[in-house]
Amino acid sequence: MNFQRPRPDEPEINLIPLIDVLLVILIFLMITTTYSKYTELKINLPTANSPKAQNYPHEVVVNVAADGTTMVDRQLLRTRGVEAIARALQDAAHGNASTMVVISADAQSTHQSVVNVMEAARIAGLTQLTFATQHAAGP
Repeated sequence: MNFQRPRPDEPEINLIPLIDVLLVILIFLMITTTYSKYTELKINLPTANSPKAQNYPHEVVVNVAADGTTMVDRQLLRTRGVEAIARALQDAAHGNASTMVVISADAQSTHQSVVNVMEAARIAGLTQLTFATQHAAGP
């Protein structure tokens, strides 16, 4: 005679329905995802309609030409590096941290040239920046 109780079968996790559900979710996500196309991005840059440029008591004007050459307070910089621009900004500001940096960039200048000037101003400790624009032509 066998007095042992019969052992029930060990429960098993059936993975096939789980895989089916995950596959359906994956297909749903693939279908509903939108992909951005940066090559089709069209940008219209705004024009400024400000009445008159402000004059600041302590300002340093930085000119950026279309080819990337930089002038700080009408002094042409021979190198285009961020460190050289930062040194020129420090010299032009005479240690005054409240000096306004006016960036006057050509419309054809690269974004990198303008970002270099902004980075140089940060390194020089000059936190007040503004951009010079032309008055938009009227209709």
